[in-house]
Amino acid sequence: MSLAGEGIVAIWNGIRDAARADFYEWHSREHMPERVAIPGFCRGRRYIALEGQPEYFTLYETQTSAVLSGADYLARLNSPTPWTRRVTASFTDTSRSLCRVALSLGPGAGGLMMTWRYDVALDREGVHRGQIEIALKGIAEREGVSGAHLCIADRAASGIDTAEKRVRAEAIKVPGWVVLVESFAGRAALEAACRELAFDQPVERGLYQLQYTAS
Repeated sequence: MSLAGEGIVAIWNGIRDAARADFYEWHSREHMPERVAIPGFCRGRRYIALEGQPEYFTLYETQTSAVLSGADYLARLNSPTPWTRRVTASFTDTSRSLCRVALSLGPGAGGLMMTWRYDVALDREGVHRGQIEIALKGIAEREGVSGAHLCIADRAASGIDTAEKRVRAEAIKVPGWVVLVESFAGRAALEAACRELAFDQPVERGLYQLQYTAS
């Protein structure tokens, strides 16, 4: 599969203007290196929006979804550094889902990522999953597509209360379903491939460009 493991942390957030420079230094020099050093974390990537909101999308890939509720990750979440406390207090419009990877296709990672986050009614989940998987299998074969992924939130793991969450000034949203499509060939190729993907419910869609990665 294209993703580096069977679990992901998907985070969308904005940042207050006064904290933006601090955010970049913290996220690149402390926070992401700290996260990928946790046992079971494989890779972290930060993207910036070319279209859609909020401004940033961060993706962490883990060996298994069990890592996301494991003792090592929770220990970090319950011991935020002073820098983490300062910066995350300036986060805005945050969505964060801890997910199991339901489907991941493609040869590798790409510099552009289209993201969709949304919820599905319980009585529609089975039908919806089948439809999305069929669509993503077709998209994964399209020219310029490096990865096509369906990830489903672990609501219990996503809802665990931690010291890091309590620093945030705003409530954190938890999208139940996350779809990601990546491209190595540019925006036109990615947008053409994604036209095959249709949804029967409201979705939040964004186009993001890779800024930084650590593994």
